[in-house]
Amino acid sequence: MTTPTELLAAYDRQLRTDAETPGAVAVERLGPLRLVTFDGGRGFVTYAGLDGADAATIAGWVAGALTHYRSDPQIRKVEWKTRGHDRAPGLHEALLHHGFEPEEPESIMIGRAADLAVHVPLPEGVALRRVTEEEDVRAMSAMADGVFGDPVSIATADSLLRRLSRGDGMELWVAESGGTIISAGRLEPVPGTDFAGIWGGATLAPWRGRGIYRALTAARARSALAAGKTLIHSDSTEYSRPILQRSGFLKVSSTTPYLWSAEA
Repeated sequence: MTTPTELLAAYDRQLRTDAETPGAVAVERLGPLRLVTFDGGRGFVTYAGLDGADAATIAGWVAGALTHYRSDPQIRKVEWKTRGHDRAPGLHEALLHHGFEPEEPESIMIGRAADLAVHVPLPEGVALRRVTEEEDVRAMSAMADGVFGDPVSIATADSLLRRLSRGDGMELWVAESGGTIISAGRLEPVPGTDFAGIWGGATLAPWRGRGIYRALTAARARSALAAGKTLIHSDSTEYSRPILQRSGFLKVSSTTPYLWSAEA
């Protein structure tokens, strides 16, 4: 698999299933939709495709999905994950009509784990490690919240700790300087596939542009290879996309998350 078409086909075939949401606590079906519930009151809508549905049918699915989540008072936020290569007539309009707001588009990047698993020199005093202890996980989560401009979320840290306790394969990696976490990200090996995902990359502003995120990505790629995963996928922002492209990764499509909030 070396062309964007081949990699996209592998992505659609291997990842757009239950493998996409390893941390789910519940999954319901609505037509082709998978209505996923995560810890911390988060809903997530995904699907392998929309089965050639017309705009009216898709609008009905959007309404039905929102009714499902609204029936659960614990659900405070819902993400509807769209892909740029799907045929989805009227989906954008239906999502807006029901109160979903589009976030910035991201690039779906795929490449060989071996192309990322290279030596990257770190600035003096910076070290990488995998974290599992509660204090480290909460510090990592709080740092990432700050980087993304969000308030510190105890619920997000709690969810990560519960996943670690379940042993579902997720790994948390950080870069530190002087005992302070300055960069972090997750590795998500996908059972039964060739893939591992790299997610949640966050680096404090004063430390950007110094190779730290790339080194953290290389460490995760080495761990993926050790787990038998040969391909890496990531939904990349315009910050991380060029780093992956320089390592031979290809953009195979785009994804735009649409968010609904009970507080809106």
